[in-house]
Amino acid sequence: MENPTNPVTKALHARVDDKNANPAVTPLYQCSAFEADSPFFYTRKDNPNVAELEETVRILEDANFAVASACGMAAISMTLELLKPGETLVVDPYIYGCSYRLFQRISERLGIQLKTADFSSEKDLEQITAETRMIFFETPTNPFLKTVDIKKVSERLKSLNPDGLVVVDNTWATPLFQHPLKHGADVSLHSGTKYFSGHSDVMSGMTLTNREDLAQDFRDTRFYGGAILAPHSAWLTRRSLQTLNLRLEKQQQVTKEMRDFLREQPQVTKVYYPNVDGKQLTGYGGILFFEFSNNLDKYYQKFIQSLKLFNTGTGMACVTSMVAQPFSGSHASMTCEEKEQIGLGENLVRLCFGLENPEDLKNDLTKALRTLES
Repeated sequence: MENPTNPVTKALHARVDDKNANPAVTPLYQCSAFEADSPFFYTRKDNPNVAELEETVRILEDANFAVASACGMAAISMTLELLKPGETLVVDPYIYGCSYRLFQRISERLGIQLKTADFSSEKDLEQITAETRMIFFETPTNPFLKTVDIKKVSERLKSLNPDGLVVVDNTWATPLFQHPLKHGADVSLHSGTKYFSGHSDVMSGMTLTNREDLAQDFRDTRFYGGAILAPHSAWLTRRSLQTLNLRLEKQQQVTKEMRDFLREQPQVTKVYYPNVDGKQLTGYGGILFFEFSNNLDKYYQKFIQSLKLFNTGTGMACVTSMVAQPFSGSHASMTCEEKEQIGLGENLVRLCFGLENPEDLKNDLTKALRTLES
């Protein structure tokens, strides 16, 4: 067959020979399809940028398999696909409000038995029975930063139901400070939108496991459900992960300083910080909770308006600091009764620290807190 002579046809098939380009970093594969003999085939199935991100997180968390998804909620939804009607799901109520609402919606629709238990409490571990198919919790918890003993929870479930699954949301601890799979979890997941991104500019999710069957289930769910992470999002997240350890080192230092600072403020009655035991949780940084004293919570809007260095947007774990009220923000989807059951009131404030100079943050908070006294 002769080569085409029409310029439109020739232009449509023009390609640059990049076999010897040897880029310093993996380029963006912004394409939906590959040649039929490619191992990637179709981006809804897989993509080089997604695969590289998965390998990076897999190494950091020392897991056998990692499966990326469009966002953290997509990652959670993929784990719920492992449940069948009639099975029992036990969740810790100290979790992200939207996660809690998702569990309720899925359970009601599929006929899953949903129970709650505070897994940081020895007594509540009795809620785990032989009928329990899956357990889900965050540690440190959201809110209040309570720590859950992953090994203890896992041993309790496996002794009663060896086929039971322990799912841990590891977003706030990050792979640098906690490895849930090493302590008995079957699945560790992340909202990569938080620490992985670190710049409030890209969303992603990640599920990790040491079990090949679970990893394949996640990949099938992602493929048929269309929950794949977009190539550009994967590329951006991979780029951001290269500074994760540097960002966390600074955020850990700032968080400790701000914890000690807040404990000395007369307008603050309590500061929440997790138990860094050096075994399960080896470090921590980025997020604190504190409670106002003397009914100052009624002036929350005045407080945040007085702050100059804390943004109020929906986000955390990025390079700039943020302030939020969990009652009306992260847990707004929960009913007042549900919030009351976990002790969540309007006096609780969440502070997420970025990379600013801690003295500047202290000065900003001091001025805002003093404003409340007037």
